[in-house]
Amino acid sequence: MKFTISIEIALPREEVIQLLGDPAHRPKWLRGLVLHEPVRGADGQVGTESRVVFQSGQRSMECTETITRREPTDLDGITPDQVIHFEREVVADGMWNAAHEQLTASGAEGTLWVSENEYRFNGLLRFAAPFMRGAFIKQTRQHMQDFKSYAEDGADVRETKG
Repeated sequence: MKFTISIEIALPREEVIQLLGDPAHRPKWLRGLVLHEPVRGADGQVGTESRVVFQSGQRSMECTETITRREPTDLDGITPDQVIHFEREVVADGMWNAAHEQLTASGAEGTLWVSENEYRFNGLLRFAAPFMRGAFIKQTRQHMQDFKSYAEDGADVRETKG
């Protein structure tokens, strides 16, 4: 299953990069995040493996995230025409996901975030996956919208219902 979602954020790309990359901000916009801890490597760097735990109601999901691309490596002094690439793989029971994130400057004070996602399933999830496509798209869109609301307005998902 593959899909692409994009969102415009009314902040300069440098601010968006800082907010996305700072682990202290993640619980404020990444709905359901309980834990995101590197088990090998440094947070946000290529090759880093992290243990990630999400909670939704009574259900908990644990996965392993591996950073597979960060380009350019040094985000200081990037030019407005450069596209920022950030890629990761996420593995959980019955599921593999690759996310390819691109951040481009959009005008003088905006950022375009494009997220290309691919999911593969095995076991019982393989048979349910075609029926779950909408839920995966909705969840990805929700995470991106939550980030936009946090970045632009300071809205913290931990303070909202639903």
